[in-house]
Amino acid sequence: MTHQVHAFEPPDRFVAGTVGTPGDRTFFLQARGGGRVVSVALEKVQVSLLAEKLEELLAEAHRRFGVDLPVLATVNDPDNDPLDTPVDEEFRVGTLGLAFDVDTATVIIEAIAAGEGEQELIAEDEDDADDEPEEPDEDLDRLRVRLTPEATREFIDRAKRVLSAGRPPCPLCGQPLDPKGHLCPRHNGYHR
Repeated sequence: MTHQVHAFEPPDRFVAGTVGTPGDRTFFLQARGGGRVVSVALEKVQVSLLAEKLEELLAEAHRRFGVDLPVLATVNDPDNDPLDTPVDEEFRVGTLGLAFDVDTATVIIEAIAAGEGEQELIAEDEDDADDEPEEPDEDLDRLRVRLTPEATREFIDRAKRVLSAGRPPCPLCGQPLDPKGHLCPRHNGYHR
């Protein structure tokens, strides 16, 4: 079975976005460039973790290689446009990979399809450097994007806006509040 690698090096646009209403949203990563649009579905926690790890990667690139970090205020016109339509899911993301290319001073993001019947999120921790991470199956579809530090900062900022646009968190337990309230574990299951 052949696999596809959707490579955008660099894309015209790379964003995180959603389809649906808060509480029933589907999250997507979408890349556009060269007359193509590729959308891959993933979980909200994966978008959150991706934004967090990209910030850490930029900080580490600055610390180790002296890469100039873009400042949030330099983004004059943030990308708040909706996802390009039609939003056709190419695959559901199982594994996310990040790398920094020192030669070109770019960030590489790779979203790899979930394996048969399984979905996983691998977040490598520097403390676990002795453990050899399992390589994802080479027969899985991939979305590979190469971004400048400025484009990476724009992606992070939009991802944070998309994440915060959902349901507000409960002030007691942090779980999302439904319009009708929710059963808060901090209130011993009483409706809040």
